[in-house]
Parts: sequence; structure tokens; C-alpha cells
Amino acid sequence: MRTGQAGIELIKSFEGFSSTPYLCPADVPTIGYGNTRRIDGSSVTMDDESISEEDGEALLAHGLLSFERSVDKLITAELTQGMFDALVSFTYNLGSGNLQASTLRMKLNRGDYEDAAGEFPKWRKAGGRVLAGLVRRRAAEQALFVS
Repeated sequence: MRTGQAGIELIKSFEGFSSTPYLCPADVPTIGYGNTRRIDGSSVTMDDESISEEDGEALLAHGLLSFERSVDKLITAELTQGMFDALVSFTYNLGSGNLQASTLRMKLNRGDYEDAAGEFPKWRKAGGRVLAGLVRRRAAEQALFVS
């Protein structure tokens, strides 16, 4: 399955675009639409040169491939497009390891879709702090998941 337009727009809206490197709330160098890695797989650094929005789109598309594979591999339950898109956004933001270790994944793979949806709001912290942006993002992912 591939990320649909609703999922891509959700990711872009919450990540925003930055042509220059910045430190995300977890203090990780980031560029483009929330990318922490370049196309070659190396880590973004604060010394990286500016990128164009076109380059940012390419980084986003490249990053999505990895997270789509992770969702495909880790989730055995049947998914709608909205569920898949929400899970890719979740994984794009939090990483595959967090999806793998999550109660969301365990509940979903047991076929407990309703309880799985209830897990999204629990993932609202970065750097040990609850962030309003993550509260909004998890609510948007949850809404897309149940749509």
C-alpha cells in the first residue's frame, strides 16, 4: 500500500517545510518536511546547505517509502487507506521502533481497531514534554484512522 494524498497532506501540514536545518523538539537536526536523513541515508546536520522545496518533496517521498515498508511489515491487520495513512504519519513522526513497540500495534494486530485508535493520543510528548502540536497531530491521525 502507498500513502494517499490525505496522509501526505497531514504529514506536510504538521511537519511544515524548512529549507534550512533546524533542531526539532527532540533536539535532532532536521530539514525539509521533518527529515532527519538525507536521500543517501546519512544524518542531517546543522551544517547542511539549504534545500529547495522541490528537494524537500523528494526527501519526503523517499522517506515515505521506508515508513510505508515498516507499516506493511509490522501491521498484519487489514487496513483501510485512512488507517494506513494515519500509521505512516505516526511512524514518520515517531520512527519505526516506536510503532513496533507500541500498544497501538499490538491492539491493531489483534483486530481491536477501536482500542488501537484510542492509543494515538498517548503519543504526545517530545523531549519529555507534552507538546500542543503533537496533541493536535495525534488527534488528526486518529480522525484519519477512523475515517
